[in-house]
Amino acid sequence: MSLRTLHRLLAAACIAALPAAGLRAAPAVAAPAQAAPAKRVPNEDCMDCHEALPPGHPKDADTESNPEIQVIKAASFTASVHGKLMCVDCHATVASVPHDDKLPSAQCASCHGKEAQAYARSIHGMSHAMGASAAATCISCHGNAHEIVPVKQLDSPVFKLNLPQTCATCHSDPKLIAAYRMNAHTADYYKDSIHGQALIKMRLIVAPSCDDCHGVHDIKRNVDQSSRTNHANIAKTCGQCHLGIEATYNQSVHGQLLAKGDSKGPVCTDCHSAHQIEAPAGQSFKAASDEVCGKCHEDRLVHYRETYHGKAMALGRPNVASDVAACYDCHGHHDVFPVSDPRSHLSKGRILATCQQCHPGVGPKFTLFQPHADPRDAAHYPGLHAVYVGMTALLIGVFAFFGLHTLLWVVRSVYLYLNDTKTFREAKVSATADDDVYTRFTVFERFLHLLVVTSFLLLVLTGMPLKFYYTGWAQFIFSILGGAEVARALHRFGAIITFTYFGLHLFDLVACLWRNRASVRDPATGRFSLRRAWGAAFGPDSMVPSLQDWRDFVAHQKWFFGKGAKPQFDRWTYWERFDYFAVFWGIFIIGSSGLVMWYPGFFTRFLPGWVINIALLLHSDEALLAAGFIFTVHFFNTHFRIEKFPMDTVIFSGRISKTELIHDRKRWYDRLVAGNRLEEHRVRDSWESSKKIARSFGFLFFGLGLVLLALIIYAMVSRLTH
Repeated sequence: MSLRTLHRLLAAACIAALPAAGLRAAPAVAAPAQAAPAKRVPNEDCMDCHEALPPGHPKDADTESNPEIQVIKAASFTASVHGKLMCVDCHATVASVPHDDKLPSAQCASCHGKEAQAYARSIHGMSHAMGASAAATCISCHGNAHEIVPVKQLDSPVFKLNLPQTCATCHSDPKLIAAYRMNAHTADYYKDSIHGQALIKMRLIVAPSCDDCHGVHDIKRNVDQSSRTNHANIAKTCGQCHLGIEATYNQSVHGQLLAKGDSKGPVCTDCHSAHQIEAPAGQSFKAASDEVCGKCHEDRLVHYRETYHGKAMALGRPNVASDVAACYDCHGHHDVFPVSDPRSHLSKGRILATCQQCHPGVGPKFTLFQPHADPRDAAHYPGLHAVYVGMTALLIGVFAFFGLHTLLWVVRSVYLYLNDTKTFREAKVSATADDDVYTRFTVFERFLHLLVVTSFLLLVLTGMPLKFYYTGWAQFIFSILGGAEVARALHRFGAIITFTYFGLHLFDLVACLWRNRASVRDPATGRFSLRRAWGAAFGPDSMVPSLQDWRDFVAHQKWFFGKGAKPQFDRWTYWERFDYFAVFWGIFIIGSSGLVMWYPGFFTRFLPGWVINIALLLHSDEALLAAGFIFTVHFFNTHFRIEKFPMDTVIFSGRISKTELIHDRKRWYDRLVAGNRLEEHRVRDSWESSKKIARSFGFLFFGLGLVLLALIIYAMVSRLTH
């Protein structure tokens, strides 16, 4: 039998024994005109049953036998914010003790009417009204009802520093998240945000916590027009802490859209997000900002991506590369205005100063650069469109012509190989094992070719990822190189090598002409001879194309179709002369356009800024043409032919065997023999000692080129199919 039951039996027995003891009840007293208020149950009577006692205490057995009794720590209750209240202030239905086993919940509204009304209209209160019993109640946030401490007390669950964890109790609960379809990462996002880090990690009490944005008791859904997180109220909510920014935003083009009732007008959370807010100087904020702006300005983002700024932003580390401009660097942050507005950073009176933030010293013409230009828009960008059409036609024309040329050559070679394999093999063996070898390329020419190969691969390796910035391999290459700024430095180094070998070659040409100046004079008179000059310029030893190249080309096409014998070439073939002058064309186009982009401030002193747009288009498309041509057509003409496969090492060794000379360049061989000059070209140095090293480098360059070709093709196909 419990102490409570024994207590009740003893009390009943005493009351029953009163008459037998001869005691009398006091005489009846007339009832007053107004009944006296009933005596309220003191807290001590409540604590007789509900007080938490030390283990082993005699009274403790009563609570152990009845687990439904709520145990209260008297000291905690006394120290709580409700410590001076009587129990019946909250439990008003208790008139005496012991009371009914089931009591209605304490009514906080009896004292906190204003808060209760706000809660009733909140998302939590409305959820309860609709039967969602798991929604937060008063004790869910404030803690045990008998131990509630002041809100500003450090150990209060709703103290500012503790509030994120309190809210996370529900908003990180998997069952509640699934039941109410809440965002499962809200709490984690906030902890990692600049607000969460400042509050939780740095303990800065001024940093916003959950209730600063969502409210306290009046938390509502963001679709509710009176909600603090409603789209129309976000600026005001954020403006509570970010003083002045709200006023700036309200005057901006975005704020004006919102003021006119346009729901598309972006607010703070559209750019900074709600719970994932990071510092503007963070590692990803700048790059992500362009994607954010692109949600509304998709057409602008597409063409911004085609500029160096956009490509470097996608590939590099934008917050390290300070010269990579994001949208807000030009348009402003919270003070975005139409270009026609004098307050705009891009207005006529301010645009130069805006550009000079990243490009100090540039002049007014620089501001004519068009960062969102569409080369396919002939109406608004006629000059750029004309260049786009011209370069597209050039790309298609060159690859179509030489693609067909290569295909016909492949088909003819395979046909002959399958029908006369023995002859091909014998020619291959004799060409490499012939003891009689002659010089085809001098040491200086081989050195220049080495510079060509290394600089070209370096330029492609650092340039093509910019053109195909949207691919994973481009991002991988830039990450290996160390980012956009390192790739840019390497690209410029490759350009310096290119200008160096081109200058050396021009110097060598001039020196050669000077050494052979006597060849253009008439031996009889010693005067300049136009006929001899013409012969020197367009003769077989010159790289200048001539009518003979056209005859060789026609004969070669006939051979492709089996309509004639294979032509006998001289020192240079028609495709070699094309390759040679393609370098001149490429260096002129790629080099000049590259210099414009390298020194935009200098060139825009006397040229309009939109020249930079044209330079970028020329540079990019001509580089694609060069890379595609070298890695396909040139590689086939030089290395992929059956009789040369897997590699022709002549450019490394500089030597050609007698068999190969007669087979490939019979006219040159005949000229050398007729002029008794064959011995002048005989090789007398050793090649065997350096053959393996040269071939290793050759295969390295060759393999890298093929890998880059495959990546370029993949990038182009992926863009066409998406």
